[in-house]
Amino acid sequence: MAGRWYIVDFFGRLEDIWKERKTLLCVGLDPRPAAGEGAGELFRRSMAIVEATAPYTACYKPNSAFYEAFGAAGMDALMRLIKAIPDDIPVLLDAKRGDIGTTAEAYAKACFEALGVDAVTLSPYLGRDAVDPFLAYPDKALFLLARTSNPRAGV
Repeated sequence: MAGRWYIVDFFGRLEDIWKERKTLLCVGLDPRPAAGEGAGELFRRSMAIVEATAPYTACYKPNSAFYEAFGAAGMDALMRLIKAIPDDIPVLLDAKRGDIGTTAEAYAKACFEALGVDAVTLSPYLGRDAVDPFLAYPDKALFLLARTSNPRAGV
């Protein structure tokens, strides 16, 4: 998969959609199926949210962990979801990736080439080497984790 192609970068597209739709809404897609439900339910629930909110949304943010937990079927559901999101709405993958060297390069390639997302969240605690491979994609955006909402994040 070559990925999603656009004329302008992520932030330019985001600014355009903010102005056009008069919204800053970023919809998180963090599905939690009930016991016994599978990856198909992940896709169904996420698509129901996308279909209901697309006219009002500036960006979608699927959390990769909820899909990865279902293995190959979950990753297939995530890929189908990303492809099904309207092309004019950017996709920010909430993956919080952070590693160095060839591992970071593989993560960047997975996010931007295989999945075709427009932006990704990163955990930069291993240093600049964890971020640099993602910077090789100048039309993509990076969101670096600084502090979480965990109750003991400030401790």
